[in-house]
Amino acid sequence: MVPAFRHRLRSGAHRLRGGWLPILQTAVAASLAWFLAVFILGLERPTFAPIAAVIVLGLAVGERGRRAVELTLAVAFGVALADLLVSVVGVGAVQAGVFVALAMTVAVLFLGGGDLGVNETAISAMIIMITFVPSAAGFPAERFLEALIGGGTALLINALLPVNPERMVQEAAYPLFEESAAVLEEVASALESGDAGRAQGAYVKAREIDARVAGLKEAVTAGRETAHLAPPRRKSLGHLDLYAAAADQIDLTVRDVRALARAALSVVQPEDPAPDPLMTAAIRGLAQATEALADYLETSGDPAETRRLALDAAKKASTLLQEHEDLARNLGVNAVVDQIHSSAVDIIGGTGLDRPAALRALREATGRASW
Repeated sequence: MVPAFRHRLRSGAHRLRGGWLPILQTAVAASLAWFLAVFILGLERPTFAPIAAVIVLGLAVGERGRRAVELTLAVAFGVALADLLVSVVGVGAVQAGVFVALAMTVAVLFLGGGDLGVNETAISAMIIMITFVPSAAGFPAERFLEALIGGGTALLINALLPVNPERMVQEAAYPLFEESAAVLEEVASALESGDAGRAQGAYVKAREIDARVAGLKEAVTAGRETAHLAPPRRKSLGHLDLYAAAADQIDLTVRDVRALARAALSVVQPEDPAPDPLMTAAIRGLAQATEALADYLETSGDPAETRRLALDAAKKASTLLQEHEDLARNLGVNAVVDQIHSSAVDIIGGTGLDRPAALRALREATGRASW
């Protein structure tokens, strides 16, 4: 129990070191929203200004600015609609359902219908109904303005104290490369041992990586927008542009890993080792090239090593067919070799080389182009 607790504590401390800025952002935004609501609206105890700031900042950190503005308006309109309805019909179980339905309908009609904005409109309406009593003055505009102040404060804090967009993108990219390289190593080991079950497991893992690609692209988009809007982070734009240019190629390399794992299934035989050590060496070479691509993007370094490793893997695969006529006639082996070539081309493309140039480099290295 104690070792497990210590491990959890160390893991939490590591996450805290990487996530202290969003905590600081949220704390500052809530305090500033409270102060502004008191200063501008003359309220003694603001409620929705800090609530709106916390809600909107949670989106502004990792989403596009347009959606953050949409959420600000959604919270404000939810507050306004609920205040109006509570003043007219009071509170109760039936009213709760009516409030939620009407608030979400307004969000869909006027705020673009984004799922998060619609839900936050409903949440705001429910908070009003549960925690507030109707105002004798009818429609109290202060709470609507509070929500706008809170949302605006969140956007301001996100611009003045932005998260590190480079770290955000790197944290989204790292698992893609790490897991892709691990799958390639697993495929090579499965071929070496003739373990069909292990090869099937590698294929299943490869399919699971696909879901992470969308997260990387979203992180790149959000990171570049943060860098554009926040002057302290504009120096990150060059590095983020490198990831943006490579995003589609990274998507292709992830698909290549899945395709290669699937192709290997037709080659691996129970208790029968790989047709030739060159095949597993080529696949492990792709794993090294994948890791090198991750290092290149993270450091904005020299792409030469990544390209060399990818082409060396492709060359080993071609040599396998050149040296073994029987394997050259094996459809399954040819499928694996072709996929190794395609993977090499896409990894090279991730370093900024366009596809025609990458195919020329492949032909020069192997005498054979990828499909």
